[in-house]
Amino acid sequence: MIKSTLIYRTDGIPLAGSVDEDSDPQLLEQKKKVKFLMSRITPNSQDKASIESGEFQIHYLISNNIVYFVICEKSYPRKLAFSYLQEIAQEFFQSHGADALRQTTRPYAFVSFDNYMQKTKKLYQDERAQTNLDKLNTDLADVKTVLQKNIEDLLYRGDSLDKMSDISSSIRTESSKYRKAARKINFDLLIKQYAPVAGVGLLFVFFIWYFFLRSSK
Repeated sequence: MIKSTLIYRTDGIPLAGSVDEDSDPQLLEQKKKVKFLMSRITPNSQDKASIESGEFQIHYLISNNIVYFVICEKSYPRKLAFSYLQEIAQEFFQSHGADALRQTTRPYAFVSFDNYMQKTKKLYQDERAQTNLDKLNTDLADVKTVLQKNIEDLLYRGDSLDKMSDISSSIRTESSKYRKAARKINFDLLIKQYAPVAGVGLLFVFFIWYFFLRSSK
């Protein structure tokens, strides 16, 4: 179960926190540990980490120079805790990111964000949340498989189009060769067909010219 959510800027300024039942001394102790952890976070710290603390776990996520903490019972799934933090981080930065990063921001300037945190917390408190998350991941995996198949189909069609283009180009080249060959064959046929007639005609002209030349002497 999620017990508390805290949001800090990386310089240590608290930006927002969930409204919890602070009558629980154990929870108060965990919040003190969060403050201590925040004082130890540096630019070289891991983007996300989990720390066991007695019967609790503290998870944090650093995103866009803002640190998001969630205090959970030890049995709460780590994957679910970080899914919750990512959702909180995305909404907070979209809604208040620009204002939150201003150096003049006063502590807990975004207490109204608790409304969103409480609604999201309820969704993640449900025992079915893990099942729903797994189902979502399965659905996403199915969509990814479909997209991959569609991409493969497109690539196959693209490959086929390339092949068709190559075949078309080859056909055009072969057609040009066939047209040239056909013209040559037709020319050869014309020569074979009319060469004897032309030869006889030339011979006839030669005899006329020869007899005309003799008669003129």
